[in-house]
Amino acid sequence: MSFCCGASMIGALGSLRHHKTYINNVPILHCPVCNRIDVHPRIEEEFEILSEYAQTDDTPEVDFKEYVNGESLKNIFENCTVIDEGRIDEVFRQQIDSALDLLSVAKMLKDREWEESLKKRLNRLSERLNKWKSQKQR
Repeated sequence: MSFCCGASMIGALGSLRHHKTYINNVPILHCPVCNRIDVHPRIEEEFEILSEYAQTDDTPEVDFKEYVNGESLKNIFENCTVIDEGRIDEVFRQQIDSALDLLSVAKMLKDREWEESLKKRLNRLSERLNKWKSQKQR
């Protein structure tokens, strides 16, 4: 499990740009609060090698899915608490629930700094969920 700005990062498949090449279906970790995206540490080496080859060959687009199968994807994401499988509203709700649980602990411990941090995280997650809902309704 990876963390960013206090939130647990979400496992997902995403598209990344490396110089002039788009690499699709890359296992990534994504922070729902600050939008940080990292290549999953378990495939970083393969990603770097593939992106270097693609850049050398001047390939505009590559699909990483050819290099990982369903079973290896399951292993890659095994210690992610949340995996984005196309239901981003569920991902936001799970993150909100987790932050609410932590907020009750912070209040119980009377840790004001942690409380404020969690309130900011909850606010940001709620904003992102509402934005996603409004875009979906269009």
